Amino acid sequence: MNLEDIYREHHALFFSVAYRLLGTVADTEDILQDVFISLQGLPLEDISNLKAYIVKMITNRCLNELKSARKRRESYVGPWLPEPIMQGSETGPEARFLQEESISYAFLVLLQSLSPTERAAFVLKEVLDYDYAEVADMLLKSEVNCRKIVSRAKAKIEEARKREWRGQGDASPLVHSFLSAVRTGDFQGFVSLLTEDAVLVSDGGGKRRAALRPILGKSRIRGFFEGIFAKGSLDGEIRPVWFNGQAGILLLKADGTPDMLMGFDLGEGETAARHMYILSNPDKLKKLIFTA
Repeated sequence: MNLEDIYREHHALFFSVAYRLLGTVADTEDILQDVFISLQGLPLEDISNLKAYIVKMITNRCLNELKSARKRRESYVGPWLPEPIMQGSETGPEARFLQEESISYAFLVLLQSLSPTERAAFVLKEVLDYDYAEVADMLLKSEVNCRKIVSRAKAKIEEARKREWRGQGDASPLVHSFLSAVRTGDFQGFVSLLTEDAVLVSDGGGKRRAALRPILGKSRIRGFFEGIFAKGSLDGEIRPVWFNGQAGILLLKADGTPDMLMGFDLGEGETAARHMYILSNPDKLKKLIFTA
């Protein structure tokens, strides 16, 4: 099997590894391109498990990228949120992939709480189901060390799940309620679909006006939306969309340029959201990828 066949057959796996670790689509594509360029000319027939070898290359390049990105993240203005993947609809193979492969937006946000090494070990072992020997080989660490890293990551994830991440519930009622609120300017009905301790996290990257710290509590969230509504910040075309396997809201400027993307986090079977995410950083919005 040649490299082109390998890339085509396992692209979803390679993409999901890098995307989970980096949280950015553009960097993910750069890493994959770099890896496959590096593979050209190598004696592939001498590599016993080429797929695992490529995953190892991707993982280590992602770790290097995360190390170099750490200083940029430290100087980033306000919260940093991952780049989303837009979908044509809530059905179809791309939607099922995003849901089944744990690439929900809320889960990506949750992974950011881990260190780069913890994130890599957790994704390889707990999400992709590699055994510890394979994880150790990919991360160039001992199995004992990898077990400790994964254990530490799992503890952080479980704690964050209780506090932050609820699951993959249906956010459609929130979307429709928000669309109605924008038409009337009355956000009471919308915030009634949030928990009392709801948290809104917004990422403007210092290039758009956004809350520099999370907004806590649904009364403050209501005040936030009433304020930006009064200033005309919600003017434009607002449409329901699907991204990363979940319902969301996209605000478009008059020229059709994406201006704001909003998502929610609520558990399966739940009707009240505990977390909201608003992405308005123009650098991230202009890179939106829509799957047909």
